[in-house]
Amino acid sequence: MSQARLMDGTALAGRILEETAKRAADLTGRTGRAPCLATVLVGEDPASVTYVRMKRNRCRKAGIESRHVELPADTTTEELVGTLRELSADPTVHGILLQHPMGPHIDERAAFEAIAPEKDVDGVTFASFATMSFGLPGFVSCTPGGIMRLLDEYDVDPAGKRAVVVGRSAILGKPAGMLLLARDATVTYCHSRTADLPAAVREADIVVAAVGRPRLIRGQDIKPGAVVVDAGYNAGNVGDVDFDSAVERASLITPVPGGVGPMTIATLLEQTVDAAVTAARQS
Repeated sequence: MSQARLMDGTALAGRILEETAKRAADLTGRTGRAPCLATVLVGEDPASVTYVRMKRNRCRKAGIESRHVELPADTTTEELVGTLRELSADPTVHGILLQHPMGPHIDERAAFEAIAPEKDVDGVTFASFATMSFGLPGFVSCTPGGIMRLLDEYDVDPAGKRAVVVGRSAILGKPAGMLLLARDATVTYCHSRTADLPAAVREADIVVAAVGRPRLIRGQDIKPGAVVVDAGYNAGNVGDVDFDSAVERASLITPVPGGVGPMTIATLLEQTVDAAVTAARQS
């Protein structure tokens, strides 16, 4: 069998961002107000600082105003919730991104729920998960949403296929499974307590690896011709899939980096402009 074709997230994200920049410029020209994404960072985790800086740079290139709120590491849940509620009430802010992790002393769920659903462009609230699950209008979690766009770009129709999602986080694994289910895939969730994970993976037509463990998914366990989406990112630019062996069996596979990652940011900025357009329509 020939090697898998790479699913180029960088190229697709570039096209999405180009269209997003055009829409942002059009909105700014019509209303005199640019779309605005507020990023909130608690503490100075080096990876989080880098991610936020990257997102702000992408905002600038797309014509989206970036408002950054830095809070000290000892910020309490109550203080963080207050900041997020203020941003939710600010009509000049269209989207809110709360960078995580935030530290073990913070109630992450309480913080997410302080974000108004209409500004939840990262798709982290209960409301967003519900709209994803029921197929209603709303914002998708950015990484799962980006994954679905990649599947569409490469003409992968999930209907009738067996999809295995390895990982069950609230903003990646769980919503990825719900979005696949909404597209008529038969979905199995696997996780750290799954007995005989390789056996489950071997049944999958579509594998979404989102567990945060380097090279957990081995090529020998990939069904020949399966589509492999690696949403993991570990030290050393290593994904959750052993790429070198998986590429020999899959039909399509995402590289790390350059696969899912760029799609996450593209989806975030696209949804920020969506939120701004809706706000302008309602004002």
